[in-house]
Amino acid sequence: MGFEKIFDGCKKKEVVKSHGFGGGFYFLGFLGALIYYISTSTSFWDGLFGFFKALLWPAALIYQLLVFLGA
Repeated sequence: MGFEKIFDGCKKKEVVKSHGFGGGFYFLGFLGALIYYISTSTSFWDGLFGFFKALLWPAALIYQLLVFLGA
């Protein structure tokens, strides 16, 4: 029994094509929110807090949308 028979099933490759279309919108939204929060901050800690708010804005948006829809 050679290695070819043992690893014969490992030679098959499956190609999965995926387009990262939503990632570009998230990145643009992140940049816009980051610029807004940092430009309106009055101290270093406000700017740092703004950075984290810019990372999490999609979660707040979806939450408010679900509250508005009553889901």
